Amino acid sequence: MCRVIVLAFVCFVSSSLCLGQAPTEEQRSQLESKLGEWQQALTQIEQTWTRDAARHGFSYRVDEQECWSDLADLAVHAKAVEWLLRHDEFSKKSTVDHAFKVLAGADSLFQQVKGNGQRTYHGGGQICGYVSRVDHSVQPYALTLPADFNPETSARKRMPLYVVLHGRGGLNEAGFIAKHQTAKPIENQTWIQIDVFGRIDNAYRWAGETDVFEAIEDVSRRFAVDSRRITLWGFSMGGAGAWHLALHHPDRWSSAGAGAGFVDFYGYQNQSEKLPAYQDRPLRIYDTINYAANLSLLPFVTYGGDQDKQLQTSLMMQERAKAEKVPLKLIIGKEIGHKFTPEGAAEFQAFLAEHNQQGLPRYPGPRKIRFETYTPRYNQYHWLRIEELDELYEKSIVESSEVDQDGILPIATQNIRLMSVSRDIAEFVSLDDEPPLPLRDAAEGLLPSVYYQKLDAGWEVLSYDESRDYQENGQGRKRHGLQGPIDDAFMSSFICVRGTGKAWSDSHQAWADWTLQRFEQEFDKWMRGKIRIVNDVDVTPEMMEHSHLILFGDPGSNSLISKIVDQLPLNWTQEELEVSGNVYDASQHGVAMIYPSPLNPNKYIVLNSGMTTHEADFKASNSWLFPKLGDVAVLKFAASDQGFTESVQWADLFTGDWLLETSEQ
Repeated sequence: MCRVIVLAFVCFVSSSLCLGQAPTEEQRSQLESKLGEWQQALTQIEQTWTRDAARHGFSYRVDEQECWSDLADLAVHAKAVEWLLRHDEFSKKSTVDHAFKVLAGADSLFQQVKGNGQRTYHGGGQICGYVSRVDHSVQPYALTLPADFNPETSARKRMPLYVVLHGRGGLNEAGFIAKHQTAKPIENQTWIQIDVFGRIDNAYRWAGETDVFEAIEDVSRRFAVDSRRITLWGFSMGGAGAWHLALHHPDRWSSAGAGAGFVDFYGYQNQSEKLPAYQDRPLRIYDTINYAANLSLLPFVTYGGDQDKQLQTSLMMQERAKAEKVPLKLIIGKEIGHKFTPEGAAEFQAFLAEHNQQGLPRYPGPRKIRFETYTPRYNQYHWLRIEELDELYEKSIVESSEVDQDGILPIATQNIRLMSVSRDIAEFVSLDDEPPLPLRDAAEGLLPSVYYQKLDAGWEVLSYDESRDYQENGQGRKRHGLQGPIDDAFMSSFICVRGTGKAWSDSHQAWADWTLQRFEQEFDKWMRGKIRIVNDVDVTPEMMEHSHLILFGDPGSNSLISKIVDQLPLNWTQEELEVSGNVYDASQHGVAMIYPSPLNPNKYIVLNSGMTTHEADFKASNSWLFPKLGDVAVLKFAASDQGFTESVQWADLFTGDWLLETSEQ
């Protein structure tokens, strides 16, 4: 049982509905005052729990998890108002009222926790929070429980989970919390439902994607969720997110559905002119239309109104599904635009419910599969993991048949360099019609999966020692979680590192400082988190072990850059930068780059770059949210009234061996 300290709070200040968009001076003062009280109280609670946990030898990650969940649940309410005020996001007449409702909800939740010793749950809507591994920010999600939810019986019975993704447009934490915190139970609901915030409007990419899985992880810790019966669906931007997450992670969902949304860049933006290669090729990471073959791996339903332009997405995917000879259920709403008809919604939900009831096949899943990807980032289906590709961003396929009478699993591959297979699905594997290789008894039978590597002479199985070495160090090639491009570093834990030494170039240092400041501001606004920034002299071994390092400065100012610069694919002196055989004036040019960290082979380092999508991209359309600089780019910078202007002088993608070769720009 979690012990909660009792703090005195000033009574909640009620507010009438705001008649305009911006708060009055009195309302803003009330919000700021109440927020200040909450922030101070949360700090005291955290300090007390941390002290008590240390005193009793508890780990807050295990024994005191309920305490920290309660703290996160409270903290997301305060965060909602803090971000609302800082970014002045009073775009709707109801926003001020939302802010007061959020703080009232926090007061009510605190009184419950204080009275019961821990949070209790009830039928209907409530708000939960968790601490993200990406940036240690608190992030909200909405929880809706059935009307007859009983905490006693729920602990003994695993329940299905529905994961719902929202659409784009004018949303912030305050509006999200106000909408869901008092929602009524869904009619005839027999499942747990979470509505995911997804770090606002990013089509559930990057940290927005991570948010979905962290929310699932958090709710699964609180309740007995049936992991074989998780359904995913969304509408509009949420539909785009459902296409993306379902077809990139097809082994996670018992059913999935997309209403409207988009699945490609060129078609959705009516663009006929191709982007440069360093942008065009990474589009295959997120253009879900390329992953249509994975529809064979999960039940999927798509919906569009007959008067909705986004119906084109459903029709395109239907055409691609037919070409791939895979199933896709299409529902078209009659005489309606960008919304569900009642009949369409009922049919859509009936499809999801039917397949949710059936659930995922039990481990290890079907042996006969056809899995497609274009990047090691999205590489898994139950018993299969694609570790390395011959060439990134090209079609990569693993297709298997049933196990034959001799215990051999035939597998055909395309563009695969290295993969792992669960050892308990067959006695042997035959890869690309080559003689069978051992599976069940391979690598001394000591690891859950067996690694197979394609060499010039054919496929070979890795020994136990080779497998362990690969798991710990890789083999210097692009692999899952270490495949780029630059933006990939911001899907998991990262820390920004600024230098404290004397810069080689004052102008370069000024640009690097501005780049870090821009990233800090844009991540705060568009990805709803505060980036962690430390000085180079304060970086610890633990940071290097658990986080990607985003390094700003030059070898003079940043000691970590100085330490590793000789192990990077560039030459950097006080006067010049040489990249891919081209020389640039270091006082006017900077390099943005992602590369495996010489300090930890399982993490990235990034030079002088945050996310490569910027404010204009976020404002324009979610379809513009894709990597803009590849793996490495030379930027020419010049001081301006806005800080700096930048122009790309050269950019490229590293090969699978993290080398450079000339590519068409």
